[in-house]
Amino acid sequence: KDLTDSDPEPSTVERLGSGSDSAFKWESSVVVVFLQPVKDDPHFHHFLLSQSEKPASSLEPISKRLKIIEEDSGSTSIQAADSTAINGSVTPTDKRIGFLGLGLMGSGIVSNLLKMGHVVTVWNRTAEKCDLFIQEGARLGRTPAEVVSMCDITFSCVDPKAARDLVLGPSGVLQGIRPGKCYVEMSTVDPETITELSQLVTSRGGRFLEAPVAGSQQLSNDGMLVILAAGDRTVYEDCSSCFQAMGKTSFFLGEAGNAARMMLILNMVQGSFMATVAEGLTLAQATGQSQQTFLDILCQGQMASTFVDQKCQNILQGNFKPDYYLKHIQKDLRLAISMGDMANHPTPMAAAANEVYKRAKALDQSDNDISAVYRAYIH
Repeated sequence: KDLTDSDPEPSTVERLGSGSDSAFKWESSVVVVFLQPVKDDPHFHHFLLSQSEKPASSLEPISKRLKIIEEDSGSTSIQAADSTAINGSVTPTDKRIGFLGLGLMGSGIVSNLLKMGHVVTVWNRTAEKCDLFIQEGARLGRTPAEVVSMCDITFSCVDPKAARDLVLGPSGVLQGIRPGKCYVEMSTVDPETITELSQLVTSRGGRFLEAPVAGSQQLSNDGMLVILAAGDRTVYEDCSSCFQAMGKTSFFLGEAGNAARMMLILNMVQGSFMATVAEGLTLAQATGQSQQTFLDILCQGQMASTFVDQKCQNILQGNFKPDYYLKHIQKDLRLAISMGDMANHPTPMAAAANEVYKRAKALDQSDNDISAVYRAYIH
């Protein structure tokens, strides 16, 4: 409806955008009306991005969310997605899904796939980890090759060191690949490994997609991951219901290798930021300031976030149970620095952070959470 036909109360309508290219939102029903095309309005694009997250409790009646997809041309398109997993109403694909790896991230992903009604066959190097998911309705695969043979789409989310061996090793993925079989690599590995795996899978007639995830164990459990995908666009589309079950949004970034590059950049920023926050906490202590007060002030300012609050509170409590392994963030910092070298682009902040994480590893913090970088400053 054209809002110019009525005169709504100012308190009930929020203007989004500027000038004639505007949108209005009623707080009670979150109805958006476009008076004119808004393609070039940066405020409107910011609004769309803000709406791509799963609905907050006050907006639970909304059954749609926005999924942001990066087109091959580099432009961004917006399309409606099915109801979010948090509302329990994802329509599952009828394709048979395989999943390799039930670690910190994989366990939450598989649980959400099953919860949303997907038919899932699981495999894990330590077979006992499969038992709980079998009880929840999953099927058991004896080897990676068997899972790939049985399923239409097989996901893998394993330790980065194991990703290549899982494909090439005895009874590995490659032995199960047949024409039309889809393989989705969700492990965070370097772009060169992704390119190699893509070529190996497609040489057997398979279809390949990389889909590393941004998030933590808790976000995996909550179905709130951000999926970065690249490779075969048709596989990305076939994975739509799976991605909706495991994440809050997904991005398609073009050719294989691009998602790995973007993930390394994101983890480089996250790792550097965590090291800086830890440095601030220890400097506060060294200068006689209250660490808790530092955190309270930080969380009232522009850098306030759930990430900062949770990580810092865990540090103050001495809780370094892994949500994301410190050894993995250090590996990603190293790979990001190497990627910068190849692009002849400086990464001095990442290089400095990398040295701090290396010291933390030397202090036996590898298998602790990334927040354990704090301990590198107090020894």
